[in-house]
Amino acid sequence: MDIDDLRNIGKKLYSQFRDVRLKPFASNSLGKGASGDKTFPIDKKAEDIIIDSLESLKEPLNIISEEYGYKEISGGGRHILIDPIDGSKNAITGIPFYCSSIAVAEGNTIGSICLAYIINLLTGDEFWAERGKGAFFNGESIYSQKDDIFYLIAYEAQMPKRDIPQIIKLLSEARRTRCLGATALDIAYVAYGSVSVFISPAPSRSFDFAAGWLLVKEAGGAFTDLKGNSIDETFVGLHKSVPILASGNETLHDKALKLLS
Repeated sequence: MDIDDLRNIGKKLYSQFRDVRLKPFASNSLGKGASGDKTFPIDKKAEDIIIDSLESLKEPLNIISEEYGYKEISGGGRHILIDPIDGSKNAITGIPFYCSSIAVAEGNTIGSICLAYIINLLTGDEFWAERGKGAFFNGESIYSQKDDIFYLIAYEAQMPKRDIPQIIKLLSEARRTRCLGATALDIAYVAYGSVSVFISPAPSRSFDFAAGWLLVKEAGGAFTDLKGNSIDETFVGLHKSVPILASGNETLHDKALKLLS
């Protein structure tokens, strides 16, 4: 499997979803997925496309997907972390900001991720990274922010009453803040240089940030938990693992960590 295989999956996804605009709360839940969150028809459709495409590669793989859970292909091999629709709440409420995210790991930890792919399902914009080869946006190399100004800080607040007070000192130092609702895309824009810092104070699942982790690393950014600890040894899986902080560079990251402490 290589990045071209992931891009081919992205083409299939984009062809199916580029014209989709859902009306607010018109979609009914299909029940709860393996991760414990509600599954909607758009989630299931995207997941089916991705898994069917991976199966057609005839490679030994271990799939970890938000809706399906664990699936072994051809005896199992590299781990494939899938978030079929990241930003599901946006999708089902008619907000056009969501994506699909796929990461390939050679082992069972975040640090073993070697390929990352994120596609904006409404614009077709692609972000991808290969370990040691850099990060890319629609085929062009990208780099994260170089200076130490908090131009824009993006964040995720699963429970605003609980989460925002934890990060308010950091948010207060930003020229602008955004809560966009799709973690993988948020992190991709850190790699792109549009977002200075992204923070999610509540524990996230590995498939939420796996692809973004490699993108940020390859673009020159920093990625840890909220105390500055490496997440490289974090195990991949369906469970909620760690809160995350991603920054354009080490200086920005250090400034953010001081504000958080």
